[in-house]
Amino acid sequence: MSGYAFLFPGQGSQSVGMLSRAAEHYAVVGDTFAEASDALGYDLWALVSQGPEDQLTLTEFTQPAILTASVALYRCWQQEGGPSPEFVAGHSLGEYSALVVAGALSLRDAARLVQTRGRAMQSAVPAGEGAMAAVLGLSDSVIDEICVTHCDDTAYVGAVNYNSPGQVVIAGHASAVESAGAFMKEAGAKRVLPLPVSAPFHTPLMQPAAAVMAEAFQTVELNDATVPVISNVDAQPHRKAMEIRRLLVRQVSEPVMWTQCVITLIEAGCARFAECGPGKVLAGLLKRIDRSIQCVTLEDPEALKVTATEAAR
Repeated sequence: MSGYAFLFPGQGSQSVGMLSRAAEHYAVVGDTFAEASDALGYDLWALVSQGPEDQLTLTEFTQPAILTASVALYRCWQQEGGPSPEFVAGHSLGEYSALVVAGALSLRDAARLVQTRGRAMQSAVPAGEGAMAAVLGLSDSVIDEICVTHCDDTAYVGAVNYNSPGQVVIAGHASAVESAGAFMKEAGAKRVLPLPVSAPFHTPLMQPAAAVMAEAFQTVELNDATVPVISNVDAQPHRKAMEIRRLLVRQVSEPVMWTQCVITLIEAGCARFAECGPGKVLAGLLKRIDRSIQCVTLEDPEALKVTATEAAR
């Protein structure tokens, strides 16, 4: 397979000033943010370019910002004559960016959906009751076993992001995350790093948010995807709108199987990958999953132009 698999980042890749250089080279960046701003009812580009940072890091603003930045970069790719990807996949929130690129969602609908998603995920658990932590240097199976032993009727903790071998995020009630994390250190984890979020994303505690999203999806038009979209939930390719809707609702409260998503793409014959969004997080994870795979990042306008031109030949 000679085409690209496009990967779209999730929350955590945002920064004030992101895409500023791309905006200097491509008017479509400003146009894309104007389109999303019109749907959201506020100036998203002003927030992204000027801050304040503490507002941009709030989930309800972060999610539309990363979505719009990712779609804007893909439109820059198209403007340079870059070919359509053969597969798309997104990490958590990034799955919505992938669906816009695959023609399953309009940007306007996706922006409103992820705004709703961000608000619902943040409000599903009272502030201070939830927590997330990254566990480095411990196997998936050991992490899963420890999480099971630290759950009871009053507290939950589980693996929620299988990012790469040796890098897994756990989440749940703050007390359970803390106690499980301490046990994981004793079991040989190199580090257990608390993450600066208060909501335990991708856990059963997000069921109220999943219910909100199930209702929200009834208000938008979801089309069959033009290219296969790898779902976070089952790490399998999907095109049918009905399947995609069902999996996106489940995604809110179920783990992101990112390592397996990448393996699925590799087994499908993908050898060229592009991270289409702010930052280089997914390119780094890809290297940890398979060091032989090359992944270009498209945030830099010069790199985007060169890569798109070469890919179009």
